[in-house]
Amino acid sequence: MTPRTRGRLFFLATLVLAAGFARLGIWQLSRLRERRAANAPIEVARRAPLVRLDLGRADAGPLANRWVEVTGRYDHAADLVLRNQSEQGVPGVRIVTPLRPFAGESAILVLRGYVTSPDARFVNVAGLHEPGVQLVRGLALPLSDSGVEGQPLNVDGQVTWRRVDLRSIRRRLPYPVRGVLILQTPDSSLPRLPRRDDPPLLDDGGHLNYAIQWFGFAVTAVVVGGSVGFRRR
Repeated sequence: MTPRTRGRLFFLATLVLAAGFARLGIWQLSRLRERRAANAPIEVARRAPLVRLDLGRADAGPLANRWVEVTGRYDHAADLVLRNQSEQGVPGVRIVTPLRPFAGESAILVLRGYVTSPDARFVNVAGLHEPGVQLVRGLALPLSDSGVEGQPLNVDGQVTWRRVDLRSIRRRLPYPVRGVLILQTPDSSLPRLPRRDDPPLLDDGGHLNYAIQWFGFAVTAVVVGGSVGFRRR
């Protein structure tokens, strides 16, 4: 095989490689469009007026991703500990507590926030109680309702949960529970612990950057293949 032929074959190989890189870039752009399409209705819901749940609104469906407010008392006897949580690599748990509103019979689950825990399981929930009347403001999030994703686990007398699963929790509580979780967001008037979580970001993720990288790899492959494959010998 002559050097000229080897050069041409090398160039063809880099074209195939570049095509693969370009295809990955196109796939990332497709993922970007899907992400933006999924974020659009959430952004619209978040911009809608705040909903007062005290007014007896029972329809949980349209409440997803709306800002809500409700007054009631926490049922700390039913605190839920979500295990295997972490913040910046630090193990911990998150605390979810049913709120019994003054209006209506149905409780509302409130994600109160994050607490460090060395084993990401055990925490002294008694030290995190918030007694008395509470005004809870936050973002209403949809809940899983599979009945199996909660995976409650009893270790040394403390029950922890893998995640909030509506059907599993409804089976354990003696009162109705609405099909929405309130993410209580940070507020200077709240106790330091649990540390409240910020709302989930509605950004583009890394898809655009990944697409640019893949297209950059494709261009580099063509340039290198051309310079090597067609250089003078």
